Amino acid sequence: MARRSRASRNRETAASGAPASPFIRRSLPFFDVLDEEQIEKLEVQVDWIIQDVGIAFRDDPDALDLWRREGAKIEGDIVKAPADWIRALCAKAPREFMQLARNPDRSVTIGGNNQVFAPIYGAPFVRDLEGGRRYGDMEAFRDLVRLTYLHPNLHHGGFVTCEPCDVPVSKRHLDMLMAHMTLSDKPHLGAITEMSRAQDSVDMAEIVFGKDVMDQNCVIMGNVNTNSPLLVDKVVTEAARVYSSRGQGMVVVPFILSGAMGPVSTAASVAQAMAEALMVCAYVQLLRPGAPFVLGNFLSSMSLKSGAPTFGMPEPVMSNYAIGQLARRAGLPLRCGGSLTASKIEDAQAAYESADSMHSTMLAGANFVLHSAGWLEGGLCTGFEKLVMDADRLGSYQKVLDQGLDVSDDALARDAYSEVAAGGHFLGCGHTMRNFQTAFYEPKLSDSENVESWEEVGSLDMRQRANARVKEMLNSYEVPPMDESIKEELEAYVARRKEELPDAWY
Repeated sequence: MARRSRASRNRETAASGAPASPFIRRSLPFFDVLDEEQIEKLEVQVDWIIQDVGIAFRDDPDALDLWRREGAKIEGDIVKAPADWIRALCAKAPREFMQLARNPDRSVTIGGNNQVFAPIYGAPFVRDLEGGRRYGDMEAFRDLVRLTYLHPNLHHGGFVTCEPCDVPVSKRHLDMLMAHMTLSDKPHLGAITEMSRAQDSVDMAEIVFGKDVMDQNCVIMGNVNTNSPLLVDKVVTEAARVYSSRGQGMVVVPFILSGAMGPVSTAASVAQAMAEALMVCAYVQLLRPGAPFVLGNFLSSMSLKSGAPTFGMPEPVMSNYAIGQLARRAGLPLRCGGSLTASKIEDAQAAYESADSMHSTMLAGANFVLHSAGWLEGGLCTGFEKLVMDADRLGSYQKVLDQGLDVSDDALARDAYSEVAAGGHFLGCGHTMRNFQTAFYEPKLSDSENVESWEEVGSLDMRQRANARVKEMLNSYEVPPMDESIKEELEAYVARRKEELPDAWY
């Protein structure tokens, strides 16, 4: 397969029709809620799980063989290891790393004081005002990729913004990758559900970036869940062998419904999540020292009456803060939280739950945030209106995070007091005129006009305004430029793989 040089492949331009959307360089201090004694108690619990309880690595003999060769204690498929050795392995992972985008102006740095927002991941259904709730399809998927590309407050494309259920499971990852790689020039994730699909993702990324660039940089990542409690299955370990062995990123997230996949107490579930993620991080470093790794935590409370997950509740909010402190102590980039809700539509419940969940995500310092926009129905549904509503609010978080409180000489506005007498107003003074365009964040979807003005334009509520915004964005969409020879090579790869793969719907 022919490979072009790094220079020729990175000759993309920023003139793509979408506004620049760099990642967030955080200046706001982290919100650390745990004292040293509490942190140490949690870390002792984490180490106890790693050393004395162990983590199962199931259905993958190659993974167990690697652990065995390196000296871990194996009991059946349970792996136990000295916690100091596991933490030393994890220390080989970078505290921060860059994921390249095919448009270099959109590359993101994950870890450290940086935060990256990506949309919902994994929903089988979509919803909008006209079409209602329905299974996702390829048309909806492509529109969601376009919207994510266009929105300046979403820095990363994610991957499964919805499941395109009209395409066979065995082949849909190829169409999804093609959409991300051609309809957007932001960074994105790859497939993980089967080892060959992960390999397709890495191979297609190599077509876009070239082997020389990929050998030295992270250009794609896989996002996987451990099978809590205390189980790492072959989906995780095989994906790691594909991505990590190639020097690409792995995001590993224990998904713990407290009271079901973890103890009902938040502290125990947080410690379990850390133990599971650290063991996978150590495995990744055994595969390739220095491979990029993002430690995840997706902890949800549940209704103990029905068993349904609940979101925006105090327990997962507290888990975000705790996991943030633990991840920074471990020296690892963090993924947690998002704009999460159990609500079925964009109503008051969705707003309250999403705001509480996302606000704690922001303060906790999550470096990579999947589900930051579009999440409905406990993650079963992607809302088109919800996507742009959430992303609109992400702009306010970004201003808080990367600007904080400006106390410069201009911000203190001493000259304004020489113009405005006591009892006067500042509306027309020089300081106001210099700063009025950037002084306040102005959400595009909020209506702050008087009621008469609101009624004159149809008394539209937020969902209706968001629906109009979706249509406006899609109507303005222009495909970002791409080297035609790269696109042709991608198309040929997809066509060949589709010929090789039988249709399978499960």
